[in-house]
This record gives sequence, structure tokens and C-alpha cells, in this order.
Amino acid sequence: MASKSCFYLVAVIMLLLTTNAFSGPLSPEFYDKICPQALPAIKRVVEEAVREERRMGASLLRVHFHDCFVNGCDGSILLDSTPSFTSEKFALPNNNSIRGFEVIDRIKWEVDRVCGGPVVSCADILAVAARDSVVALGGPNWKVKLGRRDSTTASIDTANNDIPAPFMDLPALISSFSKQGLDIKDLVALSGGHTIGFAQCFTFRDRIYNDTNIDSNFAAQRRVNCPRDGGDANLAPLDSTAGLFDNKYFCDLVTKKGLLHSDQALFNGGETDSLVKKYSYDFEDFAEDFGESMINMGDIRPLTGTQGQIRYNCRRAN
Repeated sequence: MASKSCFYLVAVIMLLLTTNAFSGPLSPEFYDKICPQALPAIKRVVEEAVREERRMGASLLRVHFHDCFVNGCDGSILLDSTPSFTSEKFALPNNNSIRGFEVIDRIKWEVDRVCGGPVVSCADILAVAARDSVVALGGPNWKVKLGRRDSTTASIDTANNDIPAPFMDLPALISSFSKQGLDIKDLVALSGGHTIGFAQCFTFRDRIYNDTNIDSNFAAQRRVNCPRDGGDANLAPLDSTAGLFDNKYFCDLVTKKGLLHSDQALFNGGETDSLVKKYSYDFEDFAEDFGESMINMGDIRPLTGTQGQIRYNCRRAN
């Protein structure tokens, strides 16, 4: 009889862990009792990955961003295609561009190992890995709110429509962010994530050959590695210190050296000019606002409670 009672207790605990039935709103302390080793495990793997390749920090930040803008922060970007849906990895903003999935796989394996099972969602792993990547590259820290669950499906159409494009002007950017419940300060602060990482030639070719609000010497430098024809995948740094999280991105915008059309749109005589200028000379203000805006982005339509699931494998639904 006692053994049956113990079995029943274990079954109830596992049910709670897999449904998060006791979860409320997202909270930084969500895993403190369930698995206190979870966040340190994520940090270890992220730091190792960034040591191996500094660019990976920007890639992990971008995965979280592109996940949240498609039906909320639910890990849908990690799902591979199935007979019922096409993976968001093949959407125009992601195809042959978004990366870091193998690092996420490593994190998931390590977290499940230290937690004794699938306790931490892939969506939460993305949120924490983005924060740890920024910190590893010299950027600010913030308390990531946790308790998200994972979607069981993906939407390539929503990815194509809702992820901001590098060709957008300011009104389109404001509209894109507003659709996600994010305001102008969030737009400028989160765009500051481009202080790390690289972009492919096809995303900025039109700017360096056709835009007029661009420094002529800067345009000439970028054209060396981005011809009018071919070289679509050739890389250029998003700012002049692409391996360091600083405010150089905003300094570059003020001097008309934004790489993407959508970058320079933030400083082109519009309502975001003042924020760009402020961030260009005040890193602390930018760092604080960036952390707050990352928290705001992480709040976009999360699955909680009995919604979704905790995936055993981030690439497919259970």
C-alpha cells in the first residue's frame, strides 16, 4: 500500500512539472524550487558557445527576437517541419540566416540532465540564452521572467509577415512593434541589439548603392564586400564593434553609418532621433532601457499554465 502511495505522489509531482499547473504569471523565480540548477546550466553552455565564436551571442539574441514576434515567445521558431506545417526556419527573414539551433540543443540536453527531466521549456531557454549572450559580450544583465511553455505548431506565414524587415522605414517599424504591444522606446532600445552581430549583403545592398542618407566613405567600404550582383551571403558588421555590446550602434547612426535601411530610419529626422542621440552618448541609459525592453518583449503572448507543453526535444512537439 505504501509503495502505491509513493507511486501516486511521484505521478502527481511529474504531472505538475509537465503541465506547470501551479504556475501563475511569468516570474524570475519560476525555477528556483523546481530546478535551481537550470539557469546556471544555461549560462555555462552560452558562455562556452560565445567563447568558441563571439558571433554566436548575437545569433542567440536574434533567435529569441524572431521567436517572440511570431505568435509570442513560445519556441515555435525551433520546430522543424512536419506534414502539418512548414518550419519558421524557412521564412524569408530566417532562411539561411537564423542560426544557433545546435547551441539550443546543447542547452536543452544539459538543462534536462541537471533537472532530471524536461522541466524547462525551450521558450524559456531562448529567453535566458539571449540575456546570457548579451552579458557575455559586455552588455547589461536583467531578470528574465520565466514560466513560458512551448507551442506545438509553427507559422511560416506569420513569420514572413510579422518579423520586421531590414528594408522598413520608420512608420513601418513603429507599426510592426506596436502590433506586438511594444512602443517607440522599445523599438529603439531593441534595435540597439544590432550593436552585436553581422548582416548578409542582400539585406543592405540597396542601402549602400541607392540610399542618400549614408556616409559616402562608409558606403564605399561596404561595397567592397557587397557587389551589385552576387555575394548575397557576404557578411558585414552591424556596427563598428560587432563583437562587443556597447552603444557604438547609435553613434554610427548619428554619423549616417547605419548598415541597414531600417537602422538608419531610426535617425533620419523622425520622432526617434532624440532617443538615438541620447543613447549615442549615454551607454548606461541604453543598457537600462534595453533590459526593460527585453523584458517587455519576453511578455509577448506567452503560453502558461496548461497551455502548450514542455518539449522533450526543442525541434519537435512531444
